[in-house]
Amino acid sequence: MTTISPPAHSTLKDLLTGLGGALAVTPKGKLRVRDEAALRPQMRLLAEKSALGEGAAQGTARWLIWEAALALGIVPASIQGLYAARGRGETPVNFTVPAMNLRAMTFDCARAVFRAAAALNAGAMIFEVARSEMSYTAQRPAEYVASVLAAAIAEGYRGPVFIQGDHFQVNHKKYLANPEAEVNAVRELAAEAIAAGFYNIDVDTSTLVDLSQPTIPAQQRDNTRRCAELTAYIRGIEPKRVTLSIGGEIGEVGARNSTEQELRAFMDGYSADLLEQSINGRRRRATPGISKISIQTGTSHGGVVLPDGTIADVKVDFEVLKRLSQVARLEYGLAGAVQHGASTLPEAAFSKFAECETCEVHLATNFMNMLYKGLPDSLRDEIYGWLRVNAAGERKPSDTDEQFIYKTRKKALGPFKAPMWNLEPGRRGEIGAAWEKQFHFLFSQLNLQDTYPLVGQHVKPVAIHKTLADFGAEEQVAEDVTGLAD
Repeated sequence: MTTISPPAHSTLKDLLTGLGGALAVTPKGKLRVRDEAALRPQMRLLAEKSALGEGAAQGTARWLIWEAALALGIVPASIQGLYAARGRGETPVNFTVPAMNLRAMTFDCARAVFRAAAALNAGAMIFEVARSEMSYTAQRPAEYVASVLAAAIAEGYRGPVFIQGDHFQVNHKKYLANPEAEVNAVRELAAEAIAAGFYNIDVDTSTLVDLSQPTIPAQQRDNTRRCAELTAYIRGIEPKRVTLSIGGEIGEVGARNSTEQELRAFMDGYSADLLEQSINGRRRRATPGISKISIQTGTSHGGVVLPDGTIADVKVDFEVLKRLSQVARLEYGLAGAVQHGASTLPEAAFSKFAECETCEVHLATNFMNMLYKGLPDSLRDEIYGWLRVNAAGERKPSDTDEQFIYKTRKKALGPFKAPMWNLEPGRRGEIGAAWEKQFHFLFSQLNLQDTYPLVGQHVKPVAIHKTLADFGAEEQVAEDVTGLAD
């Protein structure tokens, strides 16, 4: 039974009244959706309370969103079932799952995703946010989940919703100073994210690869060991009947291209290390490992910006991507290889990911670029002026103004979150329509059409009900994420 304190009870009553009776709470504390048609246009109110509110109002809004989603059959889920089936050869391999980092106006952007997915009968898509992004966008896990679920309700979506922690990365500099403290920081973030509804996590210990070592297994040694440790930790705290999808990474994005030898060295070392891990004090011989492997094939996060502010052409080694995807799937039972840093590639490149049997591709920067293009000139000018003062220390002597702005404007997303949320409806609609068109294009190129039934066949989401008290804890403050990948 939900225990509601007097202040929370008053806030709950006020929010329910504001929703016009679309939701109701039973005497035993169970939420019921009384009128979905009336609720859907009200979801922006709850999402805004979650993103910009404080205290009881914020927590209550998040509880209402979570429980309303479950009541409607919208369930945060792990994509593990689909990826495991792919690794067993039980699904086609001619589609690539997009993992989309929504950095700003997440509610509106997620609505555009769901609209594009509905038009194509697509269901195999992931919403994600990285450890670094949580800081500079001012979006902790609970807020991110609420924004995505509220968008699903607003668009009438049904079924599993995959929300992922991207680049839960070990900071190399901090690791050298205090290894256990830095790994523990990733553990704490994983615990926060899982509690919020992130049932997919990409563990990134690739920063620990030591290329000075004489052999490839030795180079990967710390990467495999720490990835196995974090896998065991996640398995020990994942919700009952939920097996999280966990990803590993063999080389930093933006560094040199990955090789087959590195993949084999990582997987062999990781598998051995995982057998040595204990979970909640007990050794398990059949602990599920990672479901996919991130590799480097020539891209970089955000792309390489030229002096005029345009993005340099990047050549992805699709042959490496295809070969490593096949090795990962056919020899190690994974879903395949993951491509990072792809959103600024030429449009002609996206169809090649599905052709090369890539299991997942990460997309982020271009969605932010589209947002900045759609902002009112006055707000954009204000943001750029703020950056010239507050991010001045990040300007390199060789940077043009265009390069400086392009590389730093992500840092303004948190400080200007409220003005972006409060754009006038017409402007929000224009930006949302542009996003929807882009998502529709990407989903088509990645061959996502009619993957909704495939998801339903292999993913059995578990509805985990929560109480108001689960949303009452204070959020973690933003950490220093300098040097972490997006």
